[in-house]
Order: sequence, then structure tokens, then C-alpha cells
Amino acid sequence: MCAAPVGAQSKADETTATRSNAFATSAKLQQLVDEAAQAALARFAAKGFGEKNLAVTLIDLRDAERPAQASFRGAEPIYPASVVKLFYLAAAHRWIEDGRLQETEELQRAMRDMIVDSSNDATHYIVDALTGTSNGAELSVAEMKVWAEKRNAVNRYFQSLGYARINVNQKPWCEGPYGRDKIFLGEKFRNRNMLTTDATARLMTDIVLGRAVNAARSAKMLELVKRDYAGTSDDADDQAHGFTGIALNVSPGARLWSKAGWTSTTRHDAAYLELPNGARFVLVTFTTDHSKERDIIPAVARVILEGMKQQRAVGSKTVTGADVQ
Repeated sequence: MCAAPVGAQSKADETTATRSNAFATSAKLQQLVDEAAQAALARFAAKGFGEKNLAVTLIDLRDAERPAQASFRGAEPIYPASVVKLFYLAAAHRWIEDGRLQETEELQRAMRDMIVDSSNDATHYIVDALTGTSNGAELSVAEMKVWAEKRNAVNRYFQSLGYARINVNQKPWCEGPYGRDKIFLGEKFRNRNMLTTDATARLMTDIVLGRAVNAARSAKMLELVKRDYAGTSDDADDQAHGFTGIALNVSPGARLWSKAGWTSTTRHDAAYLELPNGARFVLVTFTTDHSKERDIIPAVARVILEGMKQQRAVGSKTVTGADVQ
């Protein structure tokens, strides 16, 4: 990863959009999230880590028909770094399903590299394909207005599903941007990407439950975020070993799916976990201004893991996107 930078609805399933918002609340789950947040805040307080630097959302999927949610600053818009790539992945599958994109080998390669390797170049290709826009020299005011309308296609899609307080219309950059992309980013980066942990957890939940586009496409998305956290890695920012996965060395038998994002100012992870006791849950943790502190995210995850180990599966096992091989 790199330094952080200082519309019309397709045939989306309205039933899915409605169900996705229907998360139950749980006092017990909220207590667990608060405990995890406070533990991390206390541990890193001496380094200036405060509430404004943390957001957490937990969704318990033991009852897949009635997920329960709790969060700590979960509705706070935060620059998402590469976590936004999950939204571009879901949009790409929606476009393919609707016949607006052809699922070519090159598109499949780009989607894989965008998620598995977190490639920014692959993401640029996907954003261009989704929106029919490309970067280049400056345009006239009138032409730029038309360009911006096209570039907001992914925003319009997620707005049609009821997502709020998010912005998903920018490419991730290591250097730059220049030209149209710089103009579109706006002064003081006012138009940069923004996500909440609540919105991110909702999308991950829909992917896990087979509700993002449909079950088959959800399974394809989930396959790309499967992580093998066993062993070690020389890369401190390896998505399997550098984020939530760090906490799993005390949870043998756990399974992990995730998409991380990190810059010089942010460190985030959106994870889905399954435990041997039948617990299954989505945990999204965003941290800001402490991106070199690799143990903040696993510090949150360890408390959540211990709490979820005490939970028991609800009813019979429900087949989810994670079960589709």
C-alpha cells in the first residue's frame, strides 16, 4: 500500500437491500464490542491512540436469518484505503450479472489481483470498466460534469441499496493523482473515498450469506478473500498475517476471510471468521493515525474471539456463501 492522499440503479434485488439493513441489536454483543474497543484504547493510550482513531463493527452470524450487530463509532466515515476494493468487486459482479460488463479473462484477472494482491493498478482498470471513465488531460467544465456523473455510478448503486455515509468513486493511488482524477478528488481531498465500519460489515455479511448479487457470485467474491494465516510472512502488511490473522494463533481451527487496507495514516481490516464451536461473525476494524501499530487490530480481535468462543451456534447449520466450494 501507499501513502494516504493528504447514480442509475441496475437490477439490484430490493428484497436483498431490505434484508441487509435488518440487523438485530444485542446488549451482550454491544458489551463485547465496547470491551474490545476499551481494551485497545487503554493498551495504546500512551501512544496517543484515542477514540477518534478507532471504529469497530461486529455482526454475529450464528443465526443467519437474524444477524445481530454492535459497533463502536460504526457510523463514522473514514478514509478506507484498499478496503474500498470490496465495494468495487461487488459492483463488478452486479454489472456482470446485469450484462453491463463481460466476464472476460482480463476482467477476472483484474478482480483477482485487486483483492488477493490488493493491486492498485488492477483497481484502476476495474473502476474504469465500471464507470466508463478514464483519467487523462483536463476537461472543460461541461465535459467534467458529464465525466463525474459517470464516475459516480458505483455510488448510485450502493445508494440504491440503502448504504449511507459512504463515498466510493475514487481510485487508490501510490503517487498522484493527476489530471481528471485530481480535479475530481477536489480541493483538500474533499471527495475522497469514505466508508464506515457499519457499511463495510454489511457488505461483507451479504457476501458471506450469499446475498451480494446472488449466491453464486457471492461465493466467487468470498473465494478471493480467503486467507491462510498459518505460518509466518516476511511482509508486515501481508493480508493473512499482518491484521486480524495475527490474533488467530490462539484459535486453532479458526477460518479467515478478509480484505485489509493500509496507508501511512490508516490501518484497517474487514474480516469474516468461523470458529470450531460454530461461531461465525464479521469483524471490521478501522484505525487512523497509527498505521505502524500492527497489534491494534489483533488486540481488538483477541477480545472478540474470546467472547465469541463462549457463544453457541443457533439452531442447525445454515449454508452460507462460505460453504459454497
